[in-house]
Amino acid sequence: MNTRKIGVQGEVIAREYLKKKGYTILKENFRCPLGEIDLIVSRGNLVVFVEVKSRENENFGRPIESITTYKANTIRRCASFYQAHLGKKNEEYRFDVVEVLRGEVSHIEDAF
Repeated sequence: MNTRKIGVQGEVIAREYLKKKGYTILKENFRCPLGEIDLIVSRGNLVVFVEVKSRENENFGRPIESITTYKANTIRRCASFYQAHLGKKNEEYRFDVVEVLRGEVSHIEDAF
């Protein structure tokens, strides 16, 4: 399976997983001039900006290991854009990663 299909499948799995955990999906594949965020979800007053990483094996390490400092900073900038232009500025927020490895889900809260 190609990496794009793996990524799309991973995002579907992550979205369903988060819904089952009680999160509301606010935005999927949010794009702004500064970059992209895979999922923006909420639960209560908490808004969570989620990066989804999927792999079929660990030949190149765990999925979370592919998130560079540059990528984390891009997500932070996009989150600031979202909050300033579309979200509520006074809400609590955090940055999570959902790993999908061979169909198994790991949810890392406050990942960066």
